[in-house]
Parts: sequence; structure tokens; C-alpha cells
Amino acid sequence: MSNPHDSKAITLKRLRSISNLLDNAIAIPGTNYRVGIDPILGLIPGGGDTISAFLSAYIVLEAAQLGVPREALMRMVYNIILDAVLGSVPVVGDLFDATWKANVKNIALLESHLASPIPSKKVDRVFIILLLVGLILIVMAIAFLSVVVFRLLFSLFTGN
Repeated sequence: MSNPHDSKAITLKRLRSISNLLDNAIAIPGTNYRVGIDPILGLIPGGGDTISAFLSAYIVLEAAQLGVPREALMRMVYNIILDAVLGSVPVVGDLFDATWKANVKNIALLESHLASPIPSKKVDRVFIILLLVGLILIVMAIAFLSVVVFRLLFSLFTGN
């Protein structure tokens, strides 16, 4: 029989790895600053921020399964939405993505919960589903608007 504590530790390690990949995987030469693939993916109009948001949503889903309370889950989703909305702005959004680091913030929220001696009430499945469906719909709307704006700008600059 496996120890639930070991299972949590394995899950947390996996989530840290995903967060690191998205927010801190690449060292900027000559500095102590690191960025992840999130701002790089953000260079893909519409699709990049969507991919990043789906990976970030996975962290929220796992956090919910680890028992993170509603308030913290809503804060995690807020971090992702802010990252997706501001990250979708050309150039400025990519700089924002490189500094905001929503996934690092979300892992800190998760670790804070796991370190708390006060047990939290398990979040119901319906809440988790509604939260994640809402996140996905918002991210898809942002992606759609990004593509529309990109096409509009492209046609303005090319005359097509």
C-alpha cells in the first residue's frame, strides 16, 4: 500500500517541474534572471498563450486534487487569466509573461497550503469543473481575439 504523503510529494515534484519549464527553465546569459517557455510560446499569435494556459490549468487541477481550498484555487486561476490576457498583447505581453510567472506564484500557493497544519475542506467536483471550464472559455476567447487582432494588423500593414 502506497503512502499518501509520498504520492503528494511525487505530484508536487511533477508540478514544480512543469512550473519551472514554463517560468524559469532558461537562464538569461550574464544575469541571474531566468525565463521559461511561456513567453516564447506567447510569440505564437493565439495559440501560444492557449498552450501555456492549458499547462497552467493542469497545475490548478492537480492542486484541487491535493485539497487546495476554493480561495486559493480562484487566486491560481486569476493568476493564469491575468497572464493570458496581458500576455496576449504583442511585445509588451511577452515581457509581462517573462516577469509575472503565474506558475511560480501558483506553486507557492500550493506549497503554502500543503505546509499549513490547518486542514481544509475538500473542494467539490462541480466547483473544480466550473472553475476550469470557465478558465478554458476565457483563454479560448483571448486566443480568438488575439488572432482577430493579429489578422487585422497584418492586413493593415500588408494592404490585403
